[in-house]
Amino acid sequence: MSFSPRISAPLFTVAASSFLVLAYNQAFWQRFLMATGGFSVGNVPLLAATFVLLVLVFNAFLSLVNFKPIIKPVVMVLMVLTSAAAYFMNQYGVQIDKAMVQNVVETDTREAAELLSVKMVATIALLGILPAVLVSRLQLTYAARPGRRLLINVGMVVGSLALAAGILVLFFKSYAPTFREHRELRFLLTPTNYIQAVNGFIGQKLARPTVVAPLGRDASRGATWAGQPRRTVTVLVVGETARAMNFSLNNYPRITNPQLAQRAGLINFSNVSSCGTATAVSVPCVFSALGRENYSDGKAQSQEGMLDVLKHAGLDVVWIDNNSGCKGVCARVGYEDISQPVAGDPLCNDEECFDEKLLQTLPDRIRNAKNDLVIVLHQKGSHGPAYWKRYPAQFAKFGPVCETNDLEKCSREQITAAYDNTILYTDYVLDKAIGVLQHAGTEAGVDTALVYFSDHGESLGEKNMYLHGAPYIISPPEQRSVPFMLWMSDHYAERFKIDRRCVAARANQPFSHDNVFHSVLGMLDITTAVYNPALDLFNACTHG
Repeated sequence: MSFSPRISAPLFTVAASSFLVLAYNQAFWQRFLMATGGFSVGNVPLLAATFVLLVLVFNAFLSLVNFKPIIKPVVMVLMVLTSAAAYFMNQYGVQIDKAMVQNVVETDTREAAELLSVKMVATIALLGILPAVLVSRLQLTYAARPGRRLLINVGMVVGSLALAAGILVLFFKSYAPTFREHRELRFLLTPTNYIQAVNGFIGQKLARPTVVAPLGRDASRGATWAGQPRRTVTVLVVGETARAMNFSLNNYPRITNPQLAQRAGLINFSNVSSCGTATAVSVPCVFSALGRENYSDGKAQSQEGMLDVLKHAGLDVVWIDNNSGCKGVCARVGYEDISQPVAGDPLCNDEECFDEKLLQTLPDRIRNAKNDLVIVLHQKGSHGPAYWKRYPAQFAKFGPVCETNDLEKCSREQITAAYDNTILYTDYVLDKAIGVLQHAGTEAGVDTALVYFSDHGESLGEKNMYLHGAPYIISPPEQRSVPFMLWMSDHYAERFKIDRRCVAARANQPFSHDNVFHSVLGMLDITTAVYNPALDLFNACTHG
């Protein structure tokens, strides 16, 4: 005899709503408890009312689609998707918003594979697929007449929302300060968080213009370029997931920057904040002229960016990628992807290539260039959770390290050790890049400079948060505070009349990704109407 119990359709939506609130919202309930003072007898009415309130709201929306061909598939899909969302929120302490959805969509298959684990599969199977299968076996009973079925659904919607409104009014004194001071709660309540995020992401994509507006077409080289026989090579290194607080240059107790600490002329900016907390936001933002407050994906996609302006000024521009792409900012300049592993290449393993491969063609590229050149190197950097895969074995200085994607199986010390090894390797790569540029200046008579900044930081277990991508407004400093460094040859500094002592004196002042666009134009003496000297961190340190 097959398992196919009968249940009335209105009761089914109530049961499904209750299951959604209870089974998938551990992260929400934990944060809500903290926000309301913790569990106590006096807090029970508020907790019970909140549970009923959420069930009523979910029930109202499910009742809108409570029709025989629709309701079961809707609930089944919700169960599977919500179990996946709940896993990532519980496992990594992430919150889900539009930017997080964008980050997921734009993540390549190799990065996505690193998030797979036995625990993830088991969680989705037990909390998503199994309940969905049980729902598929249910027999829902409806009123005989179509008009009565519609009336019942309308009654459930109106009744649920009316009762929910009553609870909201009754406990408004508690809800108002809680949700105003703890905005992260709306990013933790699932499935509403990812439904809203996906809706916002789709709307944003549909609103994208088909024509990209020009920017800085008036760009030209300033007076410092006149009569200069030497070519220039400016390298911009875009780091990945490197947080400033784990750089020993910023007083981190572990020596994660042994090479750069000895590098003469390096200027380290210690107080820099990112534009976003995920690559999909930060990379387009930092290369745009918009700034964080005015940034949106749609705006960034609708106009040219920094690399276009440099190209308009007559510089050759190329983006070399060891990550998951340039997020559209290099669409109109040269692009090379070196991330695919090559058999027998010592700078690659079976899955990916190490960041040192970004430097493999750099000497020949500088030597053979016929024009002034800007090269962007996009690192794999410290991308998690598989930190241990980001560096060659000889850079495993700190340990023991976490060597699993399931961070719950590792201690924070093991996770941090693996992460610190990625910073140690980045230190080596940056120092080697500077060495290449320094040698080029001597051998080929080229004026060279390197600017390094990371796209965003990373959480390593602080406040039970891992990885990155938290909504910016509630993101922790670990995800916003990023490294930023500058090195330039003597000839480069002299050519562009940049007082490096003056720049170094400003190194501890607060800066952000907003400064990058204008500072790169400023250091290269590019004249254009879109340049803002107030955001150029070199402007106060140049002399005529």
